[in-house]
Amino acid sequence: MEVKLSPGTVAGSTAWSLPDLRGSLRNPMLLHLAFWVVYVVFFGLLYGSYIDDYYNAFMVELVELPFKVALVYFNMYYLMPKFLLAKRYLEFFVYLFLLTGAIAGLMQYVLLPFLIHPLICPTTCTQDNLTLYRFVKNIVNINYLVLISATIVLLRNWYQHQQATRTLSQDKLEAELKFLKGQIHPHFLFNTLNSLYSLTLKKSDNAPEMVLKLSGLMDYMLYDANAEKVALEKELNYIRNYIDLEQMRYGNRVDISFNETGTIAGKQIAPMMLLPFVENAFKHGVSTETENAWIRIDVKVQQSHLSLRVENCKSEAAERTAKEMASGIGLKNVQRRLELLYKDAYSLEVEDDPEVYAVHLELDLSDRTYED
Repeated sequence: MEVKLSPGTVAGSTAWSLPDLRGSLRNPMLLHLAFWVVYVVFFGLLYGSYIDDYYNAFMVELVELPFKVALVYFNMYYLMPKFLLAKRYLEFFVYLFLLTGAIAGLMQYVLLPFLIHPLICPTTCTQDNLTLYRFVKNIVNINYLVLISATIVLLRNWYQHQQATRTLSQDKLEAELKFLKGQIHPHFLFNTLNSLYSLTLKKSDNAPEMVLKLSGLMDYMLYDANAEKVALEKELNYIRNYIDLEQMRYGNRVDISFNETGTIAGKQIAPMMLLPFVENAFKHGVSTETENAWIRIDVKVQQSHLSLRVENCKSEAAERTAKEMASGIGLKNVQRRLELLYKDAYSLEVEDDPEVYAVHLELDLSDRTYED
């Protein structure tokens, strides 16, 4: 029987947040000021070329500017958060239409006849500008400004939302990896202490050597295993020490073969990634077999590609634990860590035959950056 385990994905949640124009800018006031300067200059030049009077065009823009600024910021900080981002679209557009109509009416029927026409441009600002057509055109022009500012806010809101989602996903990923790694350590320690306990009961001369090797393994677990990646050579040396510990425990009743081929130096791997497969082989293939037990471990490295195959014998007593092998703490954790760290850069196959249990891992060790 062959079971193929494929990579999974990690999903994050999404949510709108209120617009925050400060963001990561050191001086947001300068950004706002630059926006309004560009606006006045652009439309002053545009309107000035139309009436052939740039001075009056700029003066009109400056007089109308406070009302347009008030409209834009009221929309950004009140109407959009309260209605648009809350998906109350009808209310938002009704209030925005009424507000722009009021501002356009104020500028056309109050500022124009009583301030702009007599004081700034008595010849060019004529009564023709007080028509209904001009009023509707003013509303459209004001809404251009509202649309530009609203688009900037929405784009910034989207960017901040994406950044927050990515940060949250990364935090969740790191927390889950730490939790999984924390489960691996006590699981390994429990098995190793059982081996040491067996030797002390027998008053074996190998007990001191086992304590020394266990000390080396604990040093690796406490320090090296906390890194994002470790040298593949260290990881394999860690497995060799573990095998030596188990060999002391079981003695001659287990035949262990450990083979390495390819260039190991210079390669890196996530720590504690390969050991669970070896642990399972001892736990379910050797501990249930009274004699003639065997384990085969083959590691092949070709360029940045690693292949690990772990085989162990099965006895009648081990048949009842076949499902345990595929769902034990160690194997489940390493499968989840593979999903989180290597995503589509690995394949894992489990072969469960009547007399042999085998795990085959193919892993891409090249440096890659994964996003959630």
